[in-house]
Amino acid sequence: MPNHAPRLAPLHILTRLAGSLAIAAALMGGSLAIGVVGYHHLAGMPWIDALLNASMILGGMGPVDTLTTNSAKVFASAYALYSGLILIAAISIALSPLAHRILHKFHLDETDLKSAEEQEQQAR
Repeated sequence: MPNHAPRLAPLHILTRLAGSLAIAAALMGGSLAIGVVGYHHLAGMPWIDALLNASMILGGMGPVDTLTTNSAKVFASAYALYSGLILIAAISIALSPLAHRILHKFHLDETDLKSAEEQEQQAR
């Protein structure tokens, strides 16, 4: 977007925010599905317990149940590392339209910069 473009209307900002939230929700939902399937098949947990464990790991809270098999422990550790990155990425995606709006609000266009330089030169 060029520097001289006007700020977007609030409705357009809300549309962009809704799109970003949808992308973040899809990312979190897909990651949750990976965790649920992994806990169900590798740890032998019932679906509801697998959902609970995957949700807690993905949300950054930590595991609920103790894992007994080595394959489940390896999956849980890899899923925990993956989940930490996904949580940060999803929050970043969701908040990016707001950050973009704030940057536009604080942006000085070239005429403001030139007038500030002229004022400095006149003060000397």
